[in-house]
Amino acid sequence: MAFYYEEPSRTFNEYLLVPGHTPSACIPSSVSLKTPLVKYRKGEEECPLTLSIPMVSAIMAAVSDDKMAVALATEGGLSFIYGNQTIEQEAAMVARVKAYKAGFVESVANLSPESTLADVLELKERHGFSTMPVTSDGASRGKLLGIVTSRDYRVTRMDGTERVVDFMTPREKLVVAPFETTSLKEANDIIWDHKLNSLPLVDANDNLVCLVFRKDYDSHKSNPDELLDDHKRYMVGAGINSRDFAQRVPALVEAGADVLCIDSSEGFSDWQRLTIEWVREHYGNEVKIGAGNVVDEEGFRFLAEAGADFVKIGIGGGSICITRETKGIGRGQATATIEVAKARDKYFKETGIYVPICSDGGIVYDHHISLALAMGADFVMLGRYFARFDESPSNKVMVNGTYMKEYWGEGSARARNWGRYDLGGKKSLSFEEGVDSYVPYAGKLKDNIAVTLLKIKSTMCNCGALTIPEFQQKAKLTVISSTSIVEGGAHDVLLKDKTPYVTNVQ
Repeated sequence: MAFYYEEPSRTFNEYLLVPGHTPSACIPSSVSLKTPLVKYRKGEEECPLTLSIPMVSAIMAAVSDDKMAVALATEGGLSFIYGNQTIEQEAAMVARVKAYKAGFVESVANLSPESTLADVLELKERHGFSTMPVTSDGASRGKLLGIVTSRDYRVTRMDGTERVVDFMTPREKLVVAPFETTSLKEANDIIWDHKLNSLPLVDANDNLVCLVFRKDYDSHKSNPDELLDDHKRYMVGAGINSRDFAQRVPALVEAGADVLCIDSSEGFSDWQRLTIEWVREHYGNEVKIGAGNVVDEEGFRFLAEAGADFVKIGIGGGSICITRETKGIGRGQATATIEVAKARDKYFKETGIYVPICSDGGIVYDHHISLALAMGADFVMLGRYFARFDESPSNKVMVNGTYMKEYWGEGSARARNWGRYDLGGKKSLSFEEGVDSYVPYAGKLKDNIAVTLLKIKSTMCNCGALTIPEFQQKAKLTVISSTSIVEGGAHDVLLKDKTPYVTNVQ
């Protein structure tokens, strides 16, 4: 006879935090969201790798590429580059993140000498940039011949057929700097000394490498939480599987990945243990690797004892995941997080080793992140949340008059990432565990994540906490009824944005 759990399997939506006393010193600007990313031993001064904010992006082709990794690291979080691509492609994405220098922008709007004013206006409309380098072949890294800015032409006095070579600012009149030996500080000093709006950086052959803009100076000063390694490079993670790890891991390590994570729908398996053992055999503890996903104490302890640096929680709770529907496997994300958090603390008391846990899935609203942290998660992994932004790799499309972003599960027919659902067989699965969908387009990551983080900090202050560990210690959670859920939203009123026609009555 099967084992039955006495308590129901609950979701985040079934809980609320009960506010505690808020001291006068407890204000959002004083809250620290710093949290451990990988395991550490009791008594060590600090965790080897930490996050500035408790958010990482999911190991999904619709979410995490190098562009997302740079944007999220700028805000203090971490992206795990998706592994459902060739080893060479994934390693190249990791390498691009590590090679990216904050403030050094590779141009995506470039012209050739034979381009016309019409081309300039079209590029400006498409990308929104007014500064466009002119290179010999129109490529982003071609030989620099000049630059076109909005000061070089007047639309009202030109017909659009004029060639760029006839009105650009030529190379001999430009102030440039050598890329290899110019730091960001030096580049900004040159910009200010020469009263420039932008500074091209070139290689030894006078080929354009990148640009530094005056407007970016203040923005970099406003990112104190940037997640950087010891060499001041952005940190980035990468997903691996339990099949080709012997070839993929070395390539990712060489590319500079700061941490790896086994991407699997179910982590309580020998294949994950064998993968971790291989990494430990070849790299010791130098390479950090997370594992998962699990939903109970047994699964957590299995992976912790196998040597995982962090453990992911959640099966079937993602918005595009249908594992529970197709296989009847999974657990409510809140219940899973609470039990695994207790298992982590128990393991820490027994061994002196703290293994961080990541809640992956089941988060629909911003306040669900606060609930996950209160229940014991050290950080959360998000897919749908990040898929909505400009920085995600999916297409922005118009659906019924509304801008949307494409979003698909790794178990969908579109992804065909059957390695994620590996059960040791030689054949691909014959059914799907994910769907292909759309999510509402939300704009830039920076603007949205700032609001989310402020909500989390405000919630922590309502509970009298200035750090995540203090929040977990002081938080009081209550299960709510279905009626309470209705009461928690707007009710018994007619919302203005839902009212089609209103007449003023004097």
